[in-house]
Amino acid sequence: MFLKIHKSYRTVVAICDTDLIEKRFEEGNRQLDLRENFYKDKQITHKEAVKLILFQFREDATFNIVGKKAIAAAIEARIITERNVAYIAGIPFTLIF
Repeated sequence: MFLKIHKSYRTVVAICDTDLIEKRFEEGNRQLDLRENFYKDKQITHKEAVKLILFQFREDATFNIVGKKAIAAAIEARIITERNVAYIAGIPFTLIF
């Protein structure tokens, strides 16, 4: 997975499966445009992702999570359930504010 933390008035944590970077998915009027400049900073393992998600969740961050592996880490961290996952062209994602 790739991780990038964006700092602004509130921290935004972007996590995406490595094989999805630089791809675009469309379904109807919805789209996922997985740009490297938004998601790619550091490559992390599943275990690192779970720890980081838990820490950032406690710090009141927002999240943009895309891909099966990234979603699995968020579910393991217990910040989402399968009900919180949406799909575009079969690609799972969630946004947490």
